[in-house]
Parts: sequence; C-alpha cells; structure tokens
Amino acid sequence: MAYQQQGQYPPQDVVSGEQYRYALTNFRIAHEKVEEQRHQLEQQERQVAELRARISLLEGGSNLNHQRQSGRGDTSVDDFSIKNSASQLDKLINRWASDIARNPPAPFEAICDAVLGDIVGGGSDVVLGTSMHVQYLLRHAMSETISEGIINCLMVTNSSDANIQLTRIHEHLFARDPTVACVWRRQTFSAAVESCTPDMALSILHEQVPHLMRVFNNVIPASSGVSILESAYDFSRMLHGSNTSGDAFYRAFVPEIGSTLYPRQIELVKRCLLSERGEPDRVGATIFPGLVKVTRGPALPDGPSAENVQTVVRRAQVICECAMNRTQHQPTSPPLNGRIGSPNSSLSGY
Repeated sequence: MAYQQQGQYPPQDVVSGEQYRYALTNFRIAHEKVEEQRHQLEQQERQVAELRARISLLEGGSNLNHQRQSGRGDTSVDDFSIKNSASQLDKLINRWASDIARNPPAPFEAICDAVLGDIVGGGSDVVLGTSMHVQYLLRHAMSETISEGIINCLMVTNSSDANIQLTRIHEHLFARDPTVACVWRRQTFSAAVESCTPDMALSILHEQVPHLMRVFNNVIPASSGVSILESAYDFSRMLHGSNTSGDAFYRAFVPEIGSTLYPRQIELVKRCLLSERGEPDRVGATIFPGLVKVTRGPALPDGPSAENVQTVVRRAQVICECAMNRTQHQPTSPPLNGRIGSPNSSLSGY
C-alpha cells in the first residue's frame, strides 16, 4: 500500500550533466558578450565626448575650467545680448563724461580743442565752450577710441603691432573662407589676454587721443572705479569670441563730425529741427558707436562669393549739429581757479 502511494508522485524533469554543463557554458558566453558590448558602448561614449571637446576647442570654445577661472561663463551671444552690453558701456561712458564736466581738469576750451585735434585735426563748425559740448565731444573721442583701438582691432596680445597683424590675417582668411576665419578667430580668442591692463589702455589712448591724454595728465578714463577700456575689451571679447556668430564677425563704426545724417545708420538722441523741416543737417558728435555684422555675399556661379554684406545690429547714437549748437545758449559760470563752465551739467537728461 505504501509502495503504491509513493508511485503516485508526478515524474520530475531531469537533465543530464552534459546538457546542464552545455547550458551553463552558453549562459556564461552570452553574459560575457553582453559585458563586452557594454564596455564597447562606454568606450564609444568616451570617444564621442572627446571628439566633441576637440571640436569645441578647434572652434575656440572655452572649457569648464577656463569658464570658472575667467568668470565669463557661456560664450553664447545674440543680438539682444549685444545691445544690452552696449547699453551698459554707453551708460559708463556717459557717467565718465558727466564727471569730467562737473570737475574739469582743464578749461572747457582746452578740452574741446584737444578732442578736435585728435578726431578731426582741429577746426570745426560747432560752437564750443559749454559743458554739454565737452560731454558730447568726450563721448565722441571715446567712441573713436573704442571702435578703432579695441573692437575693430583684434586685441589678442598686449602688443599693438601683433594685434594689427592678427587683424590683417583674419581679414585675409575671411575674404577666402568665412568659416575658416571664424574658427580661427574663436580659437585665437580662446588664448587672448584676460584683461586690458593699464599699460595696454595707455598705449591705446596715446595712439587714438594723444592731445586729450596730455590735457588729462595720462589719467585712464574710468567711472566709479570701473575702467572704460576694460569694459570695452570685455564687450569686444564677447563679440569676437562668440561661438554663435556663425560665419560672420562684428565691426564698429563712428559717423564723422560734419558728415551726412543717414537714418539707417544713426539714431538721434535729440530732436533735429532742420531734418523736421526737410532741410539737410550734419553730425555734430557721435556719443556711442554703431555695430554692424559682416558676412560674405552669396557665391557667384562662376567664381568666389560676392563682396562683404554689412547688417546694422545697433545704430550709432548721434547728436546733430543744430541740436549741439543750441546748447551754446546754456549759461556758463565765470572762470574759477582756471576752470569755466557749469559744474552741475550732465547728459543724464537726453
């Protein structure tokens, strides 16, 4: 009876030792292949990351360590960022010019003569002598200095001669291949000097406005302890070291005193009564430079691309001659300790 009960248990699935070892071997082989594929994928991911880092380096991109050290963060830039940074620099120049007008280091006539001697070689139709004239002309001189000495000249080293040569190399590359020129420019600016040192600032100022620097006793322009040329250099580096400028680069322009008013290039900061009456007027002073984005024209069917195409990103801030001459009616104080003019005038109202 007990034997019959034992025989009622269902039969068990039993494999031979050889089949078990075969299955175990296949499982181990499959596991090793999966691990091998996983290692291959990890290696490919590392190679892709290294390749991306290499491409970023070739394009002049800054790595994370450089960003942390320089404090500049991402190098991306767009037209809005450009206009915002330009506005901050404009306010800094305005405050500096206002400070000079309140506490002039020399008589107003001497300052105006020095500025005109630097930017137009002396002589002008504008009426001189008021604090407003001083501020407008100082802002024009600083606009010229920033445009020609910093933005339009690639400041990569502390040598002006070397920077001029690098600028010529970039122009030559851009004329042949804009993409190569932009990669070269970003790569070059990734190794540029970190700041505009006082020696570099004085060198630029003596080259651009030597007469004015003699009047100011070689004092570097600054407002509230912030150097204007240092801020201008940061602005220039943002323009030229950008990863998002594409096959283009930026240049600054300053309408000359006495030149024709072109609405597409300038923005008047005060009303021009002559223009409102349909009469021609001219530039009295440029208080902040304009910016253009330079690109190459479309390729021609039988040869290289056409000439450069310039798109105005930010119009130059200008006061016309008639508005500037209206400031001659402002009261001026009598000479006091070798200084003339009203000590409280500023451009904050424009």
